[in-house]
Amino acid sequence: MPLHLETTRLVPRPWAESDADADDHRALAAERGDGIPSVEDNRRVIEAQLAAPARTGLALLVVNRRDTGEFIGYCGLTVGRASVDEPEIAYELFRRWHGQGYATEAASAVLDAAIASGRKRLWATVRPWNTPSLRVLQKLGFERDHVSTDDRGEVVWLTRSLAPQHPRVAH
Repeated sequence: MPLHLETTRLVPRPWAESDADADDHRALAAERGDGIPSVEDNRRVIEAQLAAPARTGLALLVVNRRDTGEFIGYCGLTVGRASVDEPEIAYELFRRWHGQGYATEAASAVLDAAIASGRKRLWATVRPWNTPSLRVLQKLGFERDHVSTDDRGEVVWLTRSLAPQHPRVAH
């Protein structure tokens, strides 16, 4: 997966070992409602993101707005609950950027990169209450596969085939 992607409005890029990326990530994580992660925990998360491409060929990328350079979230591919061969697409944006098409735009670029990498299928996992994420995945062609549970409740698993679509030939 390429580590630099571009869309009309966004510039997804690798994480940097910078105070700015660390502060932005901590603020984004705090929006989840579980408190602000410690500086040390946050550094470990970013270090893991920096190491992931060399280890797996996958990356979660910082998503910045093209016009302002502002950090709005992240998007990319990760092993997550899936595998290196069939990774999970993941994205998270600050709430103030929801509803403006940014998640769909960033995830579309990641989807294109996954197709170019030769992967055959992607997964996504979402909590059933997360209607906006479910809508983004639907727009990208993901289909519901199954539901599982973990210590936090239900998890909806969606999948998207990346295999080339062959036109049907009429006989």
